[in-house]
Amino acid sequence: MTLRAQGAADVDTVWQRYARPALWPTWAPQIRSVESEPELRAGMRGKVRPIAGPAVRFVVTAVDHEALTWTWRVQAGPFSLLLRHAVDRGGSAGAVTRLTVEGPAPVVLAYAPVARHALRRLVRP
Repeated sequence: MTLRAQGAADVDTVWQRYARPALWPTWAPQIRSVESEPELRAGMRGKVRPIAGPAVRFVVTAVDHEALTWTWRVQAGPFSLLLRHAVDRGGSAGAVTRLTVEGPAPVVLAYAPVARHALRRLVRP
């Protein structure tokens, strides 16, 4: 499943909100905190602590700071999701962000509304 959001935030701001995991809770309301290195890099491991439920382990599998893309694998209990993120210029309208989620269909479908809401907040100024 691929989700998109467009907003008035500039591309650099949106990328920094991705690239610095400590900022994730500022735009993803489902995240309480993140335990990780300060900046995204391939091979980085960490934990996301959600508002409710147990911590979720992750590993960042790819980062391209020039192309503004990154991919991570999240392990939530018995389920694994692969999430691919990208930031594009939205012309005069700011930035566009894309998220492609791969995993078990019921989990992906359940996560979609939460992800859509977070992406909309990500691209706000």
